[in-house]
Formats: sequence, C-alpha cells, structure tokens
Amino acid sequence: MIKHKTTIELEPAAFKIQYQDYLLSIGSCFAQNIAQKLQNIFYNVSINPFGTLYNPISIRNSLGLLLNKYEFQEEDLFFHNGLWNSFQHHSSFSSTTIEETLERINIELIKARTRLKRSNTLLITLGTAWVYELRKTQKVVSNCHKFPANRFKRRRLTVDEIVSSLGPLLEYLKENTPDLNIILTVSPIRHLKDGFTENQISKSTLLLAVQEMVQKARFIHYFPAYEIMMDDLRDYRYYTDDLIHPSSLAIEYIWEAFAQSYLAPEEASLRKNIYKLHKAIQHKSFNPSSSSHQKFVQQQLKNIQKIKTKVPSLDLKQAESHFLNQLIQT
Repeated sequence: MIKHKTTIELEPAAFKIQYQDYLLSIGSCFAQNIAQKLQNIFYNVSINPFGTLYNPISIRNSLGLLLNKYEFQEEDLFFHNGLWNSFQHHSSFSSTTIEETLERINIELIKARTRLKRSNTLLITLGTAWVYELRKTQKVVSNCHKFPANRFKRRRLTVDEIVSSLGPLLEYLKENTPDLNIILTVSPIRHLKDGFTENQISKSTLLLAVQEMVQKARFIHYFPAYEIMMDDLRDYRYYTDDLIHPSSLAIEYIWEAFAQSYLAPEEASLRKNIYKLHKAIQHKSFNPSSSSHQKFVQQQLKNIQKIKTKVPSLDLKQAESHFLNQLIQT
C-alpha cells in the first residue's frame, strides 16, 4: 500500500497519569486545549492560573509566584484603556476596579498554589522564544495589554537563557514534590506575526532548550505535539480558517496521541464511561419532564454512583447536581 503521509511513532511514556492524580497545565493555548480535554473527562487538572502564557521566562516567573506566599497588591497593577491590568496576567483577569482585578488574580493564585503542592504531573507548553521587556523596568511581561510597541524591547531568548532560567526551577519543584513528573511540549501554533523565518527560529530554539532539559533530568519528559502537527498533519485541512491554529480535528488527533501515551491503559474503560457522562451533561432535552428524559436522568445518577465507587477521589459534585436539579420527585 502506498503511504500518503508520515506518522510520528511515539515511544511508551515513562509514567502514566491516573484518575487519583492531580495535574497543573500552564503555558500557551495548546496547554489549554490538552488540559480541557483532560478536564472534560473529569481529571483533576487546573488550567493556566495566570491565563495564556507564551514564553519560557513568563512561565518560569509564574511558577515562581506559586512557590511563595506572595499575593498581588495595588502597586502590581496599572490602569490602561479603562481597565486595571497586570503584566503577569492575561487580559481576562482585567477589570474596571482595582478590587475586582486583585480578587480575580489572588483567588486563582491561591487555588493554583495549593494545586501545585499536590500535583503529580505538571504540563508545560512553550509557545515562543520571543519576549517583550518593558523598557521602564527591563522585565519580561506576559501580556502587553495593547501598550504602544515603543514601550517594549523585543528580543529572542537563547537556548542557554531558557535552560538556565526554567531548568533550575523545575529541579526545585521536583525536590519539593518527589512524585512530580513534568511534560514539556512546544506549541504547534505558529506565531506568524513574528514572521515566517523568525517563527521557525523561535520554535527551533524552544526545541533545543527542551531537549537539553529532558536529557538532564529523568523526571522531565517531552511530548511531540509540534512534530505531529508539522509532519503528521502537514495539510491545511487540519487548520482553522486563519491557517494558523489547529482545527478541532487536529486537536483531537493530537489529544488521542497524548492519551495513548500518557493515560493509564487499565482505566480505558472507566474513561469511556466518564466521557459518556460528559456527553450526557451536554445533552439538552426538549421536554425535561417527559418520562424518557426522567429515565435518562436516573440512569446518569446511577452511572455517577458507579464511577464514584471505582474512584472515590473523583469530584463529581457538579455532575451529580446537574442531574439532581432535573429530577422530578414523585
């Protein structure tokens, strides 16, 4: 048979993620995509507590903030375009009042700090080696918040800079959480605003830095999301209309590769049942009071009890409440 494409052959992962594990995913949009897939089937995963982060320095700084007891104060914010913002956070945290912005930031900060201490797996997705330094402070920002470009110095990190800044922090995390495994990925989303050549150099820089960190530490692992997108799925039918972001089909393909590599095979049947529960939650009935829908609701509540029996640590409160609220008592 003629081969019509190359296929990335994945080696078996050195460890497996199970339902009793706790996970934290941080980084670019792709970190959100994979973590959302995990969340959809009820894994204990926290996603981007600072919002989307793209460069290794911002990721390092954000993880550093989770390791200490610091909480954001008024002096950490600035007012721009009618909103109070933080250079460490995505604009989704911004608000018209200082109080609300600080509340949003610190609530997520405290939750993520607690989660990191319990995490077995940390998923980090690097998006770009290009950084923006605020000229006033000479510090790398996570988000420019539409400030004029002349307020920033744009430069590309070197491999040594990435390894020397992110590597020691990952080592420190491992020392304090002996069971921790770290999965590094390079985002398959191209940053074409940087330029085609600049994007390629940026991704290459990230890949070289990741390889060096993986070779130095057995607890750091690499998942080739970038290679799967660039080589296995090298066709524009796997992109959205902007021809930059992976389509839902591409995300599903990469997710299946990730799941096959890292999710415990002995829980495959359980994952299927939980995915069915996820789809059932999304179902909207035209007649909630009908006998058929009530039977459907009762069946889902029974399924939830079965799942809880198998994995007592699984938090199914929201799912259970969702169906209990639809149940008509007779």
